Amino acid sequence: MGNRGQKRPESVEEFPADKRACSSLEFRPSSSSNSPGQTHMNSPNSAPDFHEGGQDGGEMDTSSSASGSVRSEEGEKDSVYGSCDSDDLADGELRFNRDILRDFQRRRSSGDHSKFKKILASLMEADEVDVSGVLAALTELCEVLSFCTESSLSSLTVDSLAPVLVKHAKQESNPDIMLLAIRAITYLCDVFPRSSGLLSRHGAIPALCERLLAIEYLDVAEQCLQALEKISRDQPLACLQSGAIMAVLNYIDFFSTSVQRVALSTVVNICNKLPSECTEPFMLAVPSLCNLLQNEDRQLVENVAICLIKIVERVCTLPEMLNDLCMHGLIQQATHLIDLNSRTTVSQPIYTGLIGSLVKLASGSVVAVRTLFELNISSILKDILCSYDLSHGMVSVNTVDGHCNQVCEVLKLLNALLPAPAGDQDVQMVLDKESFLANQPDLLQKFGNYILPVLLQVVGSGANLYVCYGCLSIINKLVYFSKSDNLLELLNNTNISSFLAGVFTRKEHHVLIIALQIVETLLQKLSDTFINSFVKEGVFFAVDALLTPENCSQLKFPVLSGTHISIDTNQKHAAKEVSRCLCYAFDNDQFSLVSEMETCKVEKDSVHNLAKHIRAKYMTTELLNSEKGLTDVLQKLRSFSTVLTDLVDASMHDHNFTQHEEKFYFTLHQIITTLNGRETISTFEFIESGIVKSLVNYLSNGLYIREKVGSYSLSSHCDNVEKRFEVFGGLLLSLSEPLMENLPLSVLIQKLQHALSSVENFPVILSHASKQRNSFATVPNGRCVSHPCLKVRFTRDEAETSLYDYSEGIVTVDPFSSLEAIEGFLWRKVSIKRNDPRKSVFQASNEIKGPIFQLPLEAGCQGKSHDLMESESMSSEFSDMQEDKDSSQSATESTRNLREMTPNEAISSGETHTVSAGKELHVSSEPDVKMKTQSPECCSDDDALVKLLFYLEGKQLNQDLTMYQAIIQQQIEAEDEIIPSGKLWGQVHNLTYRAAVEPKQTHSQEFLQNSSVSAKVGTFLQHAPFFANIFVPELLAELDKSSPTYDILFLLRSLEGMNKIKYYLMFRQRMNAFVEGTIDNLDDLKVAVPVLPENEFVNSKLTEKLEQQMQDHFAMSVGGMPLWCSQLMALYPFLFGFEARCKYFRLAAFGPLQVQLNSSLHNTSGAPSDRRHTAGALPRKKFLVCRDRILDSAAQMMKLHACHKVVLEVEYSEEVGTGLGPTLEFYTLVCHEFQKTGLGMWRGDYTSSALWESLQTGSEMVVSPSGLFPRPWSSTTITSNGIEFSDVIKQFVLLGQVVAKALQDGRVLDLPFSKAFYKLVILGQELTMCDIQSFDPELVTVLLEFQALIDRKRYIETVCGEKSKFDIDMRYRNTNIEDLSLDFVLPGYSDYALTSGSDHKMVTTADLEEYVSLVVDATINTGISRQVEAFRSGFNQVFPIKHLQIFTEAELEKLLCGERDSWACNELLDYIKFDHGYTASSPPVIDLLEIMQEFDHEQQRAFLQFVTGAPRLPPGGLASLNPKLTIVQKHCSKWADADLPSVMTCANYLKLPPYSSKERMKEKLLYAITEGQGSFHLS
Repeated sequence: MGNRGQKRPESVEEFPADKRACSSLEFRPSSSSNSPGQTHMNSPNSAPDFHEGGQDGGEMDTSSSASGSVRSEEGEKDSVYGSCDSDDLADGELRFNRDILRDFQRRRSSGDHSKFKKILASLMEADEVDVSGVLAALTELCEVLSFCTESSLSSLTVDSLAPVLVKHAKQESNPDIMLLAIRAITYLCDVFPRSSGLLSRHGAIPALCERLLAIEYLDVAEQCLQALEKISRDQPLACLQSGAIMAVLNYIDFFSTSVQRVALSTVVNICNKLPSECTEPFMLAVPSLCNLLQNEDRQLVENVAICLIKIVERVCTLPEMLNDLCMHGLIQQATHLIDLNSRTTVSQPIYTGLIGSLVKLASGSVVAVRTLFELNISSILKDILCSYDLSHGMVSVNTVDGHCNQVCEVLKLLNALLPAPAGDQDVQMVLDKESFLANQPDLLQKFGNYILPVLLQVVGSGANLYVCYGCLSIINKLVYFSKSDNLLELLNNTNISSFLAGVFTRKEHHVLIIALQIVETLLQKLSDTFINSFVKEGVFFAVDALLTPENCSQLKFPVLSGTHISIDTNQKHAAKEVSRCLCYAFDNDQFSLVSEMETCKVEKDSVHNLAKHIRAKYMTTELLNSEKGLTDVLQKLRSFSTVLTDLVDASMHDHNFTQHEEKFYFTLHQIITTLNGRETISTFEFIESGIVKSLVNYLSNGLYIREKVGSYSLSSHCDNVEKRFEVFGGLLLSLSEPLMENLPLSVLIQKLQHALSSVENFPVILSHASKQRNSFATVPNGRCVSHPCLKVRFTRDEAETSLYDYSEGIVTVDPFSSLEAIEGFLWRKVSIKRNDPRKSVFQASNEIKGPIFQLPLEAGCQGKSHDLMESESMSSEFSDMQEDKDSSQSATESTRNLREMTPNEAISSGETHTVSAGKELHVSSEPDVKMKTQSPECCSDDDALVKLLFYLEGKQLNQDLTMYQAIIQQQIEAEDEIIPSGKLWGQVHNLTYRAAVEPKQTHSQEFLQNSSVSAKVGTFLQHAPFFANIFVPELLAELDKSSPTYDILFLLRSLEGMNKIKYYLMFRQRMNAFVEGTIDNLDDLKVAVPVLPENEFVNSKLTEKLEQQMQDHFAMSVGGMPLWCSQLMALYPFLFGFEARCKYFRLAAFGPLQVQLNSSLHNTSGAPSDRRHTAGALPRKKFLVCRDRILDSAAQMMKLHACHKVVLEVEYSEEVGTGLGPTLEFYTLVCHEFQKTGLGMWRGDYTSSALWESLQTGSEMVVSPSGLFPRPWSSTTITSNGIEFSDVIKQFVLLGQVVAKALQDGRVLDLPFSKAFYKLVILGQELTMCDIQSFDPELVTVLLEFQALIDRKRYIETVCGEKSKFDIDMRYRNTNIEDLSLDFVLPGYSDYALTSGSDHKMVTTADLEEYVSLVVDATINTGISRQVEAFRSGFNQVFPIKHLQIFTEAELEKLLCGERDSWACNELLDYIKFDHGYTASSPPVIDLLEIMQEFDHEQQRAFLQFVTGAPRLPPGGLASLNPKLTIVQKHCSKWADADLPSVMTCANYLKLPPYSSKERMKEKLLYAITEGQGSFHLS
């Protein structure tokens, strides 16, 4: 082999398309150098690595011509949002250049035919001796082919050229001729695709294969590979028959990676069309392909995996072939690739395909089964199932898109590894598997230890019906084939009885029959072990209920009332698994006929017969007896429940809580001790005991069971309720018994969560809707929508005489429009106005004018708004700063009117902004749970009243439902398992209407109005507003109050509220002790509050259900999901994980646009984990800002774009940077501007001495260690220390706009709001004195101590009546109140008088209570109310702030400001990428990681600001940073130690020079992150 045959060194460059000696051919725009992997099974995961943009488009250049620390935004224009404004010019230039090229090609092609004839003649005339003539002719041919088009060639010309080129390709004597001939063949296939067949007919494929097998010259072989790749696209069968697979694979190790990709692309093309017969040609390639799976190149591995997947599919019905595949190591290599810990990662479709191949192998080969067991496949599959988002809101980095399909494939594999309990399909295969497991019991035991716990967890997490069935099938096989001793050991650490009791709540007969089979097997093998546990967990009661449900009507534990998944099976695109019976869902038999799959294997009475058999054989009469069958602990809990209920009834009858206080305490203590005792209490016993309802009845003082609660009842019971919460909270929040290991509150919550998961039956409605299509909805707004519409006929009720009959026939209705919006559409058409002559409906409808009803179909679907057309243009309004004057006047006028307007009127509610074709944004501030779309024409003064009542099939509909929800809810109540597509979309729904008489007022609103007790009457409202809202009667409109779910939800809500106010409850206990004289020292008032994580209130099953529901194709809005989703989210948001609530929030507030891209990412750490997740869906707008006028720029930006759904990007004046990094820095700078002293916005900014002190210390920021909270302003104060209050209001309006816009665009803010700010301003909850602790702990300590003295004085006067004695007790820390020199001025604010009058009187003992009340009121109420309303009004201009009320204060901080802690040391290696010269083991990288670990908090913030543009990480930390933080080597022109690091903030790239030492690196890095801020330039 000559020099040509030497292996070329590996290179990151793409394989050259030609021989470098032929320089004239280097301009060939051939696709041969393209990545071959892109033609098959493309995946977003197979995208090439990022390279910094440059003029040559080559590899990223990290060199720096100057030593400096600057931040670069180069190369990012298309990395985030698509093309930027500057790209438009580039696109125009590109189109112009293409036109020139086409014109040139047209002129060239006119002479191409004659050139081809001339070249052909030269080639045919030249003999073998005339080498130079042949070379010249072939060179000219390649040049012509490089620039000609398909029209320049004809089949006749190609048919003449083909044999000549094939002949010269075989000319072994001259390698140059061979190379040029094969290159011409390659170019010919490029230009004229049909030439592949002609070349194949003339023997080109065998000739190319012969050259590859000879491999005398490496460049010739490389050109052969490219030619074969072109031919194999159209002639895969011919390539296969000619042995092309082995030819390209034989010497593949000799080639570079890029050439290997070309070779594998050829094999992929062939394997995509493998014949059903003649398997030898591709089976011979299996060993080579299996070896290539070990390659480190991802694209190469993916192509190899595709080939093997196709081969397995072709031979899956041939057991001999499957055995051969196993012998070649396919299983070992595939198992390694699907391991989540594997270094080689593949795209999700290929990953799922590999698992599917293992399924086929295990189904048809015992060798495969044995190999998989020996490889401990169960450990790998366990890890995959554990990534099935079981954490519900926690980080799950392994979860990938399409994970549900992946889980189904895993379950199929697990099913295939175990034989069926009664094999009736492939008897020999079943017997072979049984024999193997019988001889290897240890392998089966090991398999069960890994798999069983996670299967129980998947089913318990609320998995859909198919996943649940698959898991139960595997559990059934495990139980069936395990020996008794092994089975006992396997189930030792699991509560299989409780699990089965939960399974029996599902009513699907396939699930029930498997559950019964498991019960029977367990009783056969381990009867003595499980009989008692089956009684304790209620399994026997569930089995008995299958036979005699009337006997179980008294049970509180639900039977046969579980979740049912309504599935639309008639859609064409629905998965095959959906349309098949569950009997075949996980059937791995390759020989099953389609006709067989239409027949259910479960006989009609099989469930009843098996349950009858179990009861007759294993269940004695005593076990079924309602009294004798009860366990001791259940009877004990029942007795406690009865005692507690009787005590509540007695206290309500006597109206004296104090009389029974000791009995209450004793009974509650017994209950808590029992629940937290050593004796386990099953979920069945906990529910059946009735203890939940008794506790709820106790906490509510009997109000819970009443239908309505009047204001008199509330005010008369409030004191008792607060005392009961104090007593119960004191027991739950302390370890009263020495043997207690866990906090009683935590134990009770866990039991309630298990109970809720067992009894709830909220359905998941999966639509499986057809592809999205535009349709026109006449009702309610007459506009084009991107989803199907419902067909509705409005019919007047027969008894209705006061309304017109709507006679316009069938109309199309937006399924997500609320019935309230439909009412607004219909009322104008059917209402009869007084003194008006009766008109026809047609005439009435013609009188309705307005753009919404006159919107034509074309305009609604295809029109493009002016705002969208300008979304890619640069906003130049900033240059016209003279508009600031008008803006200022407008803001002043708005501020002036703010006092007179209600909060809802202060924002532009009802204003419509068109931001995309056919879509409208309605900015509304109405406090409603659901998104409403209502025509402005429908609004009137009496909108507060329901005008029409709607009925569907005779049942009145809830006015809060959407039309889609109303129909679905009716199907749920009818207990339909399947909702056919035709019935939903094809059927005409008759909606009957009649006039309403009742005023539109819900029970909760009526209750809240009636319960508006003033603070003077109900003093507890000053301390805990929580008690005012706890007794809303209608918790869930569609939930039966007799259901145990109702009781559990109420108690969980009470406990969650108790956990929030635990500081108040425990402090009240301590204060009562001080008041009654039990303690005398004020220092003893301090309490230590136990920490209970909020995620303990998260219900994993409900969270999983909500996740499934939001993933449904029809979850276009909250109105496209079942009603329980919005109701539970509104009343019990704590039940759902943070991530799920973030998704729900974005769906409710912004619609599906901003959820789609976020859900497609692999990151699942929590809601705006990807800071640019809105980019792919919404238009973007660039805005030019000036660094010297940040707040002015922000005000101008919000004035123009606050009300529009556009993503804002920032570009700084006189700087080149734009994109994500500058935008994040802009928001950070705005946040810092808002925190500067002298604005008069925040507490701590006293604008005088404090300002002077801060300037002396060099700080310009407000010092607020506990977080920002609004500075109180008196209602009589207009100016203070030179600050106009009107300016303060403007700043708060702007702040609200900025915060909302940042949240909408997914930007991280640097605003340390206090907990009280989030609670009051964003959550809209009333603050109490205890909330002052979160922003001014010193002030609240004094106020609470004052309050303790006041309460002691009141107590002594009431009980003892000894005023003289009290004078001694009233001293504050041994000092008289009068000696404290307190006056009626707000502490810290000399210009804020608490009372009217010019002279400030001094505080005395007599008016201390008034002083405390006025200070608290000024601090958290009247002194800040106008600022709060200003913030909310600005926020509501972007989107309604009400959507954030599903979060807690801590979660809001995380949502707005990202992670407080930057990173943990163990995260750095996991979430940082090293590239372009650096690896994880490079010395500079090791030094950098050590330096990052040594950073203090401020240095971490500076580092993040330098690299990403924001000083805080997004929610989820480093794991959520997207793109990942990447460290690349910076190639320095001079000495590395003299250079500084530079960054690309939009790509999160840190270009780090290879410094000589760690000390020098730290010095340069610290200098860069401190001095390199404040500008964006090219590096």
